[in-house]
Amino acid sequence: MISRVALLLLLPLYLFSTSFKVASYNVENLFDEIRNGTEYDDYIPGKHNWTSRMVEIKLNHTAEVICDLDADIVALQEIENEAILIRLQRRLKRVGCTYPYRAITRKKKTAIRVAMLSRFPIADTREVRVNYSDRDRNILEATVRIDGYPLTIFVNHWKSKSRSGKESRRIHYAKALMKRIAQLPKGRAYLIVGDLNSHYDEYRVLNKRLDDTGGKTGVNHILKTIKKSDLVTEQDILTDANGSHYNLWLELSPARRWSHKYYGRRGSIDHILLPHALFDRKGIDYINNSFAVFKARYLFTKEGWINNWNYKNGKHKGRGYSDHLPIYAEFSTDPFIPEKAKPVTLQHIEDLYRMDQLDHPVRLEHAAVILKRGANAIIKQSPNGKAIYIYAAAAGLEEGKCYDLTVSEIKNYKGLKEIARIEKSTVCGTVDLRHYYLGPDRLDAKDSTLQGQVFVGLRGVYRHNHLEIGGKRIPIYFKKKRWRPPNGTKIKIHFAYLGQYRTPQLVILDRKDFEIVP
Repeated sequence: MISRVALLLLLPLYLFSTSFKVASYNVENLFDEIRNGTEYDDYIPGKHNWTSRMVEIKLNHTAEVICDLDADIVALQEIENEAILIRLQRRLKRVGCTYPYRAITRKKKTAIRVAMLSRFPIADTREVRVNYSDRDRNILEATVRIDGYPLTIFVNHWKSKSRSGKESRRIHYAKALMKRIAQLPKGRAYLIVGDLNSHYDEYRVLNKRLDDTGGKTGVNHILKTIKKSDLVTEQDILTDANGSHYNLWLELSPARRWSHKYYGRRGSIDHILLPHALFDRKGIDYINNSFAVFKARYLFTKEGWINNWNYKNGKHKGRGYSDHLPIYAEFSTDPFIPEKAKPVTLQHIEDLYRMDQLDHPVRLEHAAVILKRGANAIIKQSPNGKAIYIYAAAAGLEEGKCYDLTVSEIKNYKGLKEIARIEKSTVCGTVDLRHYYLGPDRLDAKDSTLQGQVFVGLRGVYRHNHLEIGGKRIPIYFKKKRWRPPNGTKIKIHFAYLGQYRTPQLVILDRKDFEIVP
């Protein structure tokens, strides 16, 4: 039994702890109406309907989101300068959402900067310099104190993937950040937040066009969010004090891991990364499972798209908010409470065809990669089993090898079942691919069980987007239009898979997969 004296000594630990929320929000170009020569073309005052009235609307909309979000510390991206940040700060105060403290990077020649608003006093700020080019945005470093405990926050906005946005550019940001982190006092609690323009599993989905680093990524390899070839888990970070980081996207079910859409494709480019110090039950710790995406109804259109700031036909319309959704997490001076690791469910490819989405990762054992083109692939678990297409998530897999895969996201695209995310892959051997392919005698577009199967040795005539073969006429799709042969051309197909785009069709993924024959 605890004595009264001991109980009194313990009470302050529970009665006087502090909990607080940290958020990150890319506001999508908060500019003012004063011309200084570094604005994006769309935001030059007096052009494209960018006027004082538009600035006021944009300020009101940004303040609305931040006020409803109600975080104690808000990391911001795409702020033009301190003048507009001060106006945002005053706008928030006017509507009863006071943030007395602010910080912003001050590097010249950049069109936009990163910033921070805080309800806690900011004890110290500095900039982590990214010197790849004059226009690279510096990283903001700001330290606050929570009940006497220092917490350092690094606010990031890394180079995007457009306009020479190779992966080496983002690695440059990551290296500059890690160099500075190595200089912090041992055991310092810190957060890495912001728009890193990288998915949480970028090493698996990195576009070949942007890969100038041999598959090495800033967010995963340099920031150490992976160990060997797997993502760092909560269980890993509890015992790893050697510089690894836990990505809070892993707190959510795979289907909910997004805060941004690019041409309709969901992305997880906004991040909150945590070191071991926020799980060590000392000082400030993470509140387990508090990470979330802020999804107020007004942040979406009626059609379900993100309600971004509306710029159409060369003019600002004064509608919308941002092309990003805010993300947030909660922290406390109470000790971290871990949870038991959730077991991964064993499934078969056939099971995935009966599911619309995954609520938790599943494991596919002995999955053979029978066709691989770029970051796309086809897998089967047995020569006579069903096949399934992997879209933009097969970068680390090799054709002819067998894997145990942990799959975290599936989807249907125009009727085609796809694997969209793979969390983990372990090689379990090699296979003789000849046993996994199907020949012309099995080709039947009306047989739904053949979806995803790879066919070899097909000979026929190409005519009007169809392949005429053995008295059958089957739709055929070439990944690039310039590969299409003239009507009436005889072709031999070495490799094609039976896909789906509203109706079944043969799909040619590579120019080497077919040839024109006499």
